[in-house]
Amino acid sequence: MAAARTHRTRHKSNNFAFLNVPYDKKFEALYIAYIVGLCGFGLKPRATVEIPGSERRLEKIYRLIRQCRYSFHDLSRVELDRSPPPTPRFNMPFELGLAVAHAKNFRGAHQWFVFETVPHRLKKSLSDVDGTDAYVHSGAPKQVLVQLSNALLRKRKTPSIGQLEDSYQKLRKAAKVIRNGNGNSLFGAKAFKDLVVAATTLAERANR
Repeated sequence: MAAARTHRTRHKSNNFAFLNVPYDKKFEALYIAYIVGLCGFGLKPRATVEIPGSERRLEKIYRLIRQCRYSFHDLSRVELDRSPPPTPRFNMPFELGLAVAHAKNFRGAHQWFVFETVPHRLKKSLSDVDGTDAYVHSGAPKQVLVQLSNALLRKRKTPSIGQLEDSYQKLRKAAKVIRNGNGNSLFGAKAFKDLVVAATTLAERANR
């Protein structure tokens, strides 16, 4: 019991937020919006792109989730992809399951949120979490910012949608430079870190 209380106290004091999203070109604009939104609310995004390839991935993912006070899970990629064999993407719901289990085991240590593109699809794609309302963004970056604001309404630091949109547009421009300096991709460990640093700087400037 004492160990559980210590674990819970340690997590209450941090601002780490686990970001569970698809890593593909089509999702890039929403990826940037999530990073801007989380940083705008004073959170520090963490993601599996930070995990070195040599480490046992599952253990590292669960450890990363346990380090975070919050997690944000986008289940937009439940459809079949076009490359053979046609296969849905299971990584995102699997990582959501890890976060849900962690939240159940250590009550108060972790809070998770589900985001989707299509209304009501969650009831069909993942009925085990039926009763959980997904934050639907319809594939639009602005709606990601709006829905993050709805999810984090109780946070003391509450930027306006206008501030978040302004930071988003600036980070989109910065992302071009970041991409060029990181092998033409935003989905690597260094690129992710650069995006978070830039988004954090933009959030700090917006609050001056």
